[in-house]
Amino acid sequence: QVQLVESGGGLVQAGGSLRLSCAVSGRTLNGYAVGWFRRAPGEGREFVAAINWSSRATYYANSVRRRFTVSRDDAKNTVYLQMNSLKPEDTAIYHCAATNSRWPAWRETDFPSWGQGTQVTVSS
Repeated sequence: QVQLVESGGGLVQAGGSLRLSCAVSGRTLNGYAVGWFRRAPGEGREFVAAINWSSRATYYANSVRRRFTVSRDDAKNTVYLQMNSLKPEDTAIYHCAATNSRWPAWRETDFPSWGQGTQVTVSS
């Protein structure tokens, strides 16, 4: 059983930066991918980025490519989402999730384990 806890959300002005953290416990992550999803007000859940834990290969949605970077820290068992050049349309609840079913993984249904989310608000 994999447990995930997000942190690092908050309020930031457009053009600013935030770094989200996803602390993982309960299982080693070799063979897993960890993804980030977001849900904006009035919209469905959207894939953001994912990382293959073993290889560190990454995969990004076009909407965040060149602005966001996903990485991991073995010692802390944590995945990060560095968000730069933030826009008001990035405002959402951000969730991390884990899967061992496939790579790359970007579909919500591919991820059986989810964190509870952290709020990111970008003001204009």
